[in-house]
Amino acid sequence: MGDALRVALAGLGTVGGGVIRLLDANRDLITRRAGRPIEIVAVSARDRTKDRGVDLSRFAWVDDTAALASHPDADVVVELIGGSDGPALTLARTALGAGRGFVTANKAMLAHHGLELAQKAEETNAALKFEAAVAGGIPVIKGLREGAAANAIARVYGILNGTCNFILSKMEAEGRDFAEVLSEAQALGYAEADPSFDIDGVDAAHKLSILAAIAFGTQPAFADVAIGGVRHVLAADIAQAASLGYRVRLVGVAEEGANGLFQRVHPHLVPLDHPLAHVTGSTNAVVAEGNFVGRLLFQGAGAGDGPTASAVVADLIDIARGEYGASFAMPAHELIPAAKADSGERRGRAYLRFTVQDKVGVLAEIAAAMRDAGVSIESLIQRGEAADGGVMIAIVTHEGPERAVAQALERLRGSQSLVGQPLLMHILG
Repeated sequence: MGDALRVALAGLGTVGGGVIRLLDANRDLITRRAGRPIEIVAVSARDRTKDRGVDLSRFAWVDDTAALASHPDADVVVELIGGSDGPALTLARTALGAGRGFVTANKAMLAHHGLELAQKAEETNAALKFEAAVAGGIPVIKGLREGAAANAIARVYGILNGTCNFILSKMEAEGRDFAEVLSEAQALGYAEADPSFDIDGVDAAHKLSILAAIAFGTQPAFADVAIGGVRHVLAADIAQAASLGYRVRLVGVAEEGANGLFQRVHPHLVPLDHPLAHVTGSTNAVVAEGNFVGRLLFQGAGAGDGPTASAVVADLIDIARGEYGASFAMPAHELIPAAKADSGERRGRAYLRFTVQDKVGVLAEIAAAMRDAGVSIESLIQRGEAADGGVMIAIVTHEGPERAVAQALERLRGSQSLVGQPLLMHILG
């Protein structure tokens, strides 16, 4: 049995407390699996007086979070503060620069600064681990980086945000509208007081950019992710999708092609025979398609103190064993800057929802815009009066270039016949 791996922990929120409880509850098992004890020696957080439900008196308290990076008793720093910049980034740079292992759940920081941090870790031969940054307790990072390492990945995609999935599946099950279910999600703790990062797709985009870098050997490129959220999805959209044999899910898709790397987070219609259609509640799921292994599905709890703490401690066990390699599955200098793919070249089917004035000629106007843009309509459904007094029209297109759908919507921009903005959802192929 080797000497203990000594850990400095920054951030004592839900996940930080979970890490302490997990190390306490499974201490003997973790020691046996790691080959040495894992011990927290120092902690830091904003409020020293707050009751977190765990005994902190056994740890050294450090007021200056950045000082954890140079704490004389620590081998590894765990960062659970959050934020793409600020104290979290300072701590990461300082710890890795000093050659100390660094474990984080901070997807925003990795999406924006992952390449820099990976380079710094390699320069000082330090571990940079972030299993908890994507999909909570699901070992998708390890699965892609190690389990599927021999495969060329054609596509990686999935449900990456538990808040949105809870909202959409609740709307589906109960026929309620978005605002009402969002309020319930906030009351239950599934959504933040300001839920914008979740419901507008930013959180999922952070995670997708990390997965894409690992899957395709590219530099993380968050700025290239096309992002759309779920705040404009209506209960009527979900009902219409169900009648057509689909469920609505916020899906992040990354795919490498001849014209570059395509990355998008957007609400999709998912066929009922696809595994993602049956992922409900706050669960996350990731699908990777390898050229030899075929389709891999990773599914489980995507957030919460237990699952996320599990991923953090799994990273610590790897470090204790001395098992860590390139952070993004290959050395940082091998990560290539990928060209951003033109989404207009992609082919697929789409769902379009319009709320229009109830007057003669509206259907003809929409059909003409589709015709002139080269969009072939598979089905057109007109529903009854909407809540705002308009009439809802739903269109499903035949397969065609996405550019044509975008051009059709542009032709209808500013039309006096439309009430509000149309909603576009791609159909997952």
